[in-house]
Amino acid sequence: MIQKLRKDFGLKHASRSAPGSRAALLALLAGMTAFCAPAMAWQAPPAGKIEVKTADDLPRHTYKIEGAASDFLVSDAAFRAFVSELKANTLTDLEKYDIQDKTTLKGYQQLLAQIAMFEGNYDEAIKRIDMAKELEGKESVRLMSGQTLRSMIAARKVSDNGADKAAYLAAFKKELESRVAPLPWDKVRESILQARSTAMILNKDLIIGQVKANLDPVVAANNGEISGDYVAGMVNMRNLIDNMLELQPAVAEVYGKLAETNSKPRVDVLSASKVELAPTDSATPVVIGIWDSGVDVSLFSGRLWENSAEIIDGKDNDNNGFVDDVNGIAYDMNAKPTSGLLISIDELKSPLSLVETYTKGAGDSQAGVQSKEADAFRTYVKGLKSDQVQSFMEDLGLYGNYSHGTHVTGIATEGNPFARVYGVRLTFDFKAVPRYTWTKEFATDIAKSFTDTVALMKKAGVRVVNMSWGLSREDIEKELEAKGIGKSKEERAELSREYFKIIRDAMKNAMASAPEILFVPAAGNSDNDNTFAELIPSGIELPNVLTIGAIDSSGKPTSFTTFGKGVTIYANGFEVESYVPGGKRFKYSGTSMAAPNVTNLVGKMVAVNPELTTAQIVQLIRENADPMQGYDGRFVINPKKTVAAAKR
Repeated sequence: MIQKLRKDFGLKHASRSAPGSRAALLALLAGMTAFCAPAMAWQAPPAGKIEVKTADDLPRHTYKIEGAASDFLVSDAAFRAFVSELKANTLTDLEKYDIQDKTTLKGYQQLLAQIAMFEGNYDEAIKRIDMAKELEGKESVRLMSGQTLRSMIAARKVSDNGADKAAYLAAFKKELESRVAPLPWDKVRESILQARSTAMILNKDLIIGQVKANLDPVVAANNGEISGDYVAGMVNMRNLIDNMLELQPAVAEVYGKLAETNSKPRVDVLSASKVELAPTDSATPVVIGIWDSGVDVSLFSGRLWENSAEIIDGKDNDNNGFVDDVNGIAYDMNAKPTSGLLISIDELKSPLSLVETYTKGAGDSQAGVQSKEADAFRTYVKGLKSDQVQSFMEDLGLYGNYSHGTHVTGIATEGNPFARVYGVRLTFDFKAVPRYTWTKEFATDIAKSFTDTVALMKKAGVRVVNMSWGLSREDIEKELEAKGIGKSKEERAELSREYFKIIRDAMKNAMASAPEILFVPAAGNSDNDNTFAELIPSGIELPNVLTIGAIDSSGKPTSFTTFGKGVTIYANGFEVESYVPGGKRFKYSGTSMAAPNVTNLVGKMVAVNPELTTAQIVQLIRENADPMQGYDGRFVINPKKTVAAAKR
């Protein structure tokens, strides 16, 4: 469903680590790295080429896999034949289709680089990496592009193609350090720390376990016929197993030394612009909608919207279709009304305290923080067998769902005693293959939930709504395939278009019906163009929709933030500290964390000046934002200046 920029009723939440620790690890293992770049201006397609305007226009291919994908991954002749077919299709697509989306073009070049590496054609791999690098819009990612591959190739040349292991590893470490050490630390810090974190845990069991959990069921559901979207990442997984696993300790060592050498904290350019309201300030309560995965209301006493017509007694006292909606409403996994603003974690297979430890440890490890939780996380993950990976990842996913909305709420209300939270709980799945099933009825139920939610928020007097989740047409198509629905790729594509249109139209109409509410979606964490990818809500264009991208505290875009022509306002979304259920405070990263920083700002603006219209709020945010250094047309919120302007 919708996913918390990652995962559920097709909907996904937009956090990258902690709740995104599962998503981040999946991305790292699959090699499905997307890079942020400005959208290209549209040009007429060259004669004879097929125009591609959105991801839906891209060609679709299927591949036959005999047996389980996890066995196929390490096969010889069968896998080579698959790679050969994948290469032919990729080259043909680039020849036949006019693709102007830079992220998509980078993906093609990166795939061809992986194929060349698998074939042992290292010169071709470097050529393709360089072509992808030219399409890269983020300096931080561009600087690190291909460094490991280049170092590996250089080391092979002086070690009898890697036959002399001692010489090979020594040469690799020397080459990698010589390439990366001179790079500006403030620009490559995030990439190096995350690469180090991955290098410290990556092993064959972890890779095979991911394939067992995520691909084996899809292959089985489709009788061995699987789309290119699912299998392209297998080439990188195979390269990891064949070429890169033996280098991971060296990567961890080199990057660990660089981290120690550059251990000074990141320059924080954002704290000076923060603003807090005091209980004694001249301000009025403001209702803030948190449309997310649920909230632990016990942590926000005095900052909750209250429904005076409802009591917690298992009944729908106010006859609005929701039981016990004292502080907001809730939907189950099938988009049906339910009760309770915090989801159950009864399905956890490990004790809650242990999952909390691993969640914090995953975040600490990626951030380069030395902690007992990071040590525990790395020790546990390195010891996992392939058939234990799925259970572990599901626990992380469930805890991510459980904690995400509370974390977002803490950010959205920090420093604002006048905030009154109206919770809207979505129930996100945490399984690799979703338990819900896409049908027209299901899509219609989701659409109705959007319409009903906005109507109830209008009635409650909500002025701003945080939406740190998203859905794309492609998500629906892939989940149809995961369940084996549709006789062909063409039928799945057509069904996905039908269902997505039902949902998108309902969402847009509902938002348009509430011009007095500002909707603040997270842009997403796939480092792509939200318009090309057809993402909602972040790609919806309305005067009362303000989509937010993520920067870190130094003011530069994060490597993961999605972009697009409508994503011009950015806020901190990297290692943002806030509450999780029970009251502990964790640091999470993602555009999920950036959006509530803007929601927080809007809440304070309305508190000090409740007469502001939505248009005035957006105008003040834009007028008082600071230009992002090195990125024309992008701006970083300045809460202090903006709240001061709102008071006038």
